[in-house]
Amino acid sequence: MHINRHRTHEAQASEAGAMAPLLRDLLVHIGEDADREGLVRTPERMEKALRWLTRGYTMTAREVIGDALFEEDYSNMVLVRDIEFYSMCEHHMLPFFGTAHVAYIPNGKVVGLSKVARVVDVFARRLQVQERLTDQVADALVEVLEPHGVGVVIEAAHFCMMMRGVEKQNSKTVTSALRGTFRDDGATRQEFLRLVHR
Repeated sequence: MHINRHRTHEAQASEAGAMAPLLRDLLVHIGEDADREGLVRTPERMEKALRWLTRGYTMTAREVIGDALFEEDYSNMVLVRDIEFYSMCEHHMLPFFGTAHVAYIPNGKVVGLSKVARVVDVFARRLQVQERLTDQVADALVEVLEPHGVGVVIEAAHFCMMMRGVEKQNSKTVTSALRGTFRDDGATRQEFLRLVHR
């Protein structure tokens, strides 16, 4: 079955309220009284929060970058460090969060720096696994910027490891995606990793 992963804001708005009855049933199935004063409006609040947390399905990297591409004769590394992000694990629908470090080497065009953070959010605000999130950010920047190379490192803590299962509160997961010169040139790769980890 094909699922449209980039629904418009209008389509999402037209679905508003559709999840609330299901979420009410969920409260009942976990043993709660869905008519209790504190829970009466919880299904609507849950739906609103869930739509906000997954709003990346209505966005693309190209759209959020828009016209913030500028011709510039700069051919050295551009690194945006410590971009905080929040996402949800698709396996348990529990949060994972951390920082993304994103670098690229321009090929005649630079992008507004805030747009790099917005590209991270496009993919973080979907049900995710960290490995795919890392690849998606790198591939989107390659597609839109057409740079000489892109490097992405993501460090995150996962509530599915912290609150359930092994319950390891201090564990972090680190993933990387290297494209172009970041993958093919050892000196570029080492410079990137040195700047990321200082």
